[in-house]
Amino acid sequence: MISPLQPSMTAPTFTTTDILGNPVALQSYRGRKVLLSFFRFSACALCNLRVHQFIGRYPQWRRQGMDVIAVFESPIANMNTYVGAQNAPFPLVADPTATLYDLYGVETSEEKVQATLTNAHTKEFIAQAVNAGFGLTPEEGSNFQRIPAEFIIDEHGIVLVAHYNRLITDHLELAAIDRFAAGQSDKSDEAKS
Repeated sequence: MISPLQPSMTAPTFTTTDILGNPVALQSYRGRKVLLSFFRFSACALCNLRVHQFIGRYPQWRRQGMDVIAVFESPIANMNTYVGAQNAPFPLVADPTATLYDLYGVETSEEKVQATLTNAHTKEFIAQAVNAGFGLTPEEGSNFQRIPAEFIIDEHGIVLVAHYNRLITDHLELAAIDRFAAGQSDKSDEAKS
């Protein structure tokens, strides 16, 4: 695994396919902003809630010149059963061997998972997920210790934000992503990464 990425670094390029078999090459997104999100596994209720939130915002983000690529450490069969059922309008990538996770320095941490489980706000996130129809579902063979990360990459392939979650639930604020999509980011957004 490489070291974590920092803002102003060039985003590592990759070529893969999404769960529908369509090619996904980061290089092909040049000229547009990209939100590259690394999730845990395809049955993760909190990850599914986050994808659901992205789906709601995606039409606006796309009009503003930002695309989304969502990566899960799950095999395609599981992706189709769980997160794939949401019919996201952006690529969902199965990365069961964690090749892209390693490329972007996305960590596995039992300590951070335990800290999430004992965090007072975690129950609120779980309740939101359940209310949205995403129950707590185990996924056989999944990496339960994976910690999500999100990267905002500019039109030239440069990392603007490298957000490695401190807890499973510690994602970039949706309002901050909205500002990046609209071209209104400021240094305080970038400093939070």
